[in-house]
Amino acid sequence: MAPQEVRRRYPDAPLVGVAAAVFDPQGRVLLVQRGRPPRAGTWGLPGGLLEVGETLVSGVQREVREECGIEIAVGDVAGVFEPITRDEAGRVEYHYVVIDFWASWISGEAQPHDDAAAVTWVPLDALEPYHLHPDTRSVIERAHAMWTQKHAVSA
Repeated sequence: MAPQEVRRRYPDAPLVGVAAAVFDPQGRVLLVQRGRPPRAGTWGLPGGLLEVGETLVSGVQREVREECGIEIAVGDVAGVFEPITRDEAGRVEYHYVVIDFWASWISGEAQPHDDAAAVTWVPLDALEPYHLHPDTRSVIERAHAMWTQKHAVSA
């Protein structure tokens, strides 16, 4: 098992993660299909663990670059979630505190890299087939409202 995987499973303390609801100029959101546990094969927002000494903003920029190959401008926090996964015995197998931001695409062609199995830009009215977690849906809606407001002000 890889050292990073050992650290993620059965942690001694919650791990801090960052993610972004990234919007392109058409207002589509970038979704990533997870390539490894937890939730391998499911769709969600690009993100990952914060590294020691890294700010939240630089961490989410790095994660989106590593997973999707694009550059982003990071906006405000759109949500904070605490996903906890327990094993069959009831022990905490995964525990994260995830800070979600809204972000705007700057450059690059979105392609799966790192631990992403697939990436795609999706219009907000076409999210249903991706079976997103309700918390992810909520943060996308909140993030899109924030992104739209920012772009209406700057236009």
